[in-house]
Amino acid sequence: MIRPLCFSLLVAAASLQAQTPAAPPPGHDHSMEIPGLKKELFEGITADDLLRPGTEPNSVKVTLVATFNAANYGMNFNGYSHGKAILTIPVGTKVNVTFINPSPVPHSAIVIDKPDTKKLQIAEPWFKGGASPKHLVGQTMGKSEFSFTADEAGEYALACGFPSHGVAGHWISLNVSADAKVPTLQLGDQPAKEVK
Repeated sequence: MIRPLCFSLLVAAASLQAQTPAAPPPGHDHSMEIPGLKKELFEGITADDLLRPGTEPNSVKVTLVATFNAANYGMNFNGYSHGKAILTIPVGTKVNVTFINPSPVPHSAIVIDKPDTKKLQIAEPWFKGGASPKHLVGQTMGKSEFSFTADEAGEYALACGFPSHGVAGHWISLNVSADAKVPTLQLGDQPAKEVK
């Protein structure tokens, strides 16, 4: 009689414990703010700034902020990682990029072929000029600019060029389309919207 009762209590306790979400271990709460960020570098910038119209015809402005928040351990651009933000531009578009890293941890930006996000390191950008300066070693607490012309249709990624960061998901999608008439931006599960 006691054994079946103990067994029932153990099953009930295990079931209750399975239904109660466990608190993350100390130091593993990823909703926390990343310490040491130079926030004035990206004050007022939002996820929508990932893709804006450019000042010249047939151009766009991309603003990439590494370590925008604590998502993906800080390895994100404007809060997105693992390709969950999708920038789509027509073939032949000139892309002017402002790269900002407010963190003391080195990050960079480079345009790569999407399958290359599985590689530890990419030496050269897919498009000429398509990388921040010293993308292999990264920069800390600073801002840089680069530009390139997306002259070949395909599925690419804007990735962190620091070794192994792309593999860890520090990249967003860049689709260069022969069919697209205007640039569009899709953030997560939201529908894509025209960039005007």
